[in-house]
Amino acid sequence: MSPVFPMLTVLTMVYYICLRRRARTAARGEVMHSHRTVESNSRTSPLNAEVVQYAKEVVDFSSHYGSENSMSYTMWNLAGVPNVFPGSGDFTQTAVFRTYGTWWDQCPSASLPFKRTPPNFQSQDYVEITFEQQVYPTAVHVLETYHPGAVIRILACSANPYSPSPPAEVREVSSFFGRWEILWSERPTKVNASQARQFKPCIKQINFPTNLIRLEVNSSLLDYYTELDAVLLHGTKDKPVLSLETSLIDMNDLEDDGCEEKDVCGVDSLNQKLNSTALKEGPSNGYFDKLPYELIQLILNHLTLPDLCRLAQTCRLLNQHCCDPLQYIHLNLQPYWAKLDDTSLEFLQARCALVQWLNLSWTGNRGFISVAGFSRFLMVCGSQLVRLELSCSHFLDETCLEIISEMCPNLQDLNLSSCGKLPPQAFSHIAKLCGLRRLVLYRTKVEIEEYDVIASMIAAKCKKLRTLDLWRCKNITENGIAELASGCPLLEELDLGWCPTLQSSTGCFARLARQLPNLQKLFLTANRSVCDTDIEELASNCIRLRQLDILGTRMVSPASLRKLLESCKDLCLLDVSFCSQIDNRAVLELHVSFPKVFIKKSFTQ
Repeated sequence: MSPVFPMLTVLTMVYYICLRRRARTAARGEVMHSHRTVESNSRTSPLNAEVVQYAKEVVDFSSHYGSENSMSYTMWNLAGVPNVFPGSGDFTQTAVFRTYGTWWDQCPSASLPFKRTPPNFQSQDYVEITFEQQVYPTAVHVLETYHPGAVIRILACSANPYSPSPPAEVREVSSFFGRWEILWSERPTKVNASQARQFKPCIKQINFPTNLIRLEVNSSLLDYYTELDAVLLHGTKDKPVLSLETSLIDMNDLEDDGCEEKDVCGVDSLNQKLNSTALKEGPSNGYFDKLPYELIQLILNHLTLPDLCRLAQTCRLLNQHCCDPLQYIHLNLQPYWAKLDDTSLEFLQARCALVQWLNLSWTGNRGFISVAGFSRFLMVCGSQLVRLELSCSHFLDETCLEIISEMCPNLQDLNLSSCGKLPPQAFSHIAKLCGLRRLVLYRTKVEIEEYDVIASMIAAKCKKLRTLDLWRCKNITENGIAELASGCPLLEELDLGWCPTLQSSTGCFARLARQLPNLQKLFLTANRSVCDTDIEELASNCIRLRQLDILGTRMVSPASLRKLLESCKDLCLLDVSFCSQIDNRAVLELHVSFPKVFIKKSFTQ
């Protein structure tokens, strides 16, 4: 008999086993929401017509370039039909995130990264959008009009934001407020073009209809801000049938049926694993227990949180090591935002008595974490906290800030950015945190009427201040700037972007340059009055300058920029976008003379 026939027989058996495996998992309702989900290129039948719809509403996002009371460069521009596409260039009618590139990571104020962050979690920002109809997604198209390539993950939620209660098939503890499923993900990649494109990633099918989509982005490889114009959701009202001819069979399906499905968002039954107590003494471990305790701790320090939880179930020795509070001094829970809930925090309490850095950004939204659950956790684990990241944690209320002020006496670093649901009076509790060194209140409802008064108080009380971000302060004047310049001589970073009340004619920018010789980052974005005198003062006095943004000025010439570049040898970022006197030829000449400096010249096509 030909040797081909045994091979065909083996392949047939493998294929048969795969089909049986898939039939069994489908019966359990798990096939479509596991990491083994079949990705199909099959088309739906004519009877199940495809619905194509633009986003109806933007319901949540982590940051945007624009202000809260405007539509220019804000996430709200993602709703509705395209405003710009297929046009390319820098347009105010698009959605733009707050940062791009690596410039923000290179500032003195940049926060150190958390240990144990999974390598597959590289999201920096997100936006959540809703659609009119719930559909089973067949495609998601993102219209990018400037510097594309930031989108790295697309997710869908089972919850309908416009429904008073979730569908019966998803009413369970872990998904009562919506189960998130990854439709597509990819590591950040460099796109060598700034022109518009219609981004059409190949998404996988899911077993529930959705009208809530989340885009997650990473802009670290971009040369400038990415701009998004609209999002289209393609889908069918009825669940599509997979085509066996085009389905991709995952050979991991040959695993034993008893193997649990992996969690698509990074946590493999985290609550069960954290609470596992049924441990058995295993066979000989190859003298692993003879290693010094400290060495085993050092080895385990390289594991991610889910891997640490899995390893804790192997034997009593490793359980002891995996549950040691020293393993949880730095705890980053942001990568697991889709699954973290009150139960997870409760199980982590016993391990986190010594936690010093805690990242709960993006977590707990839509009811997953309650005020009571967060409070109980901090009562046990807050005494040693030095750094607490709570960006976009919409479960926070005034009670939470009161608990933080009482339970975290050693706190030095608090990030409350984009916590827009906190009432203004809640921030009064922060005054009790006497050791605070860094406070982020971006996109919060802090009510400040007189920024000059605040600047005067900062100048009087914060003599050692090194970083100050006054982005989009509407009423700070040259008087407040004068107070800051004289009272905070150690300032290294100052962001005065989009502060319309500051005028160069008052001498405020020249005074800054003369009195702040340590400046490394100065953003004067969209201030049209910045002139050659200001640039020449910077060249004479701020030789340590590394980043300068003068986007939009009409009064700076190439000659003054050349003086600046010759004097500031460490300058690495110079944004002269929309500077009317700086044309492309001037930028090219500066590039040739100073090749190490990234000189950005943006324009509208």
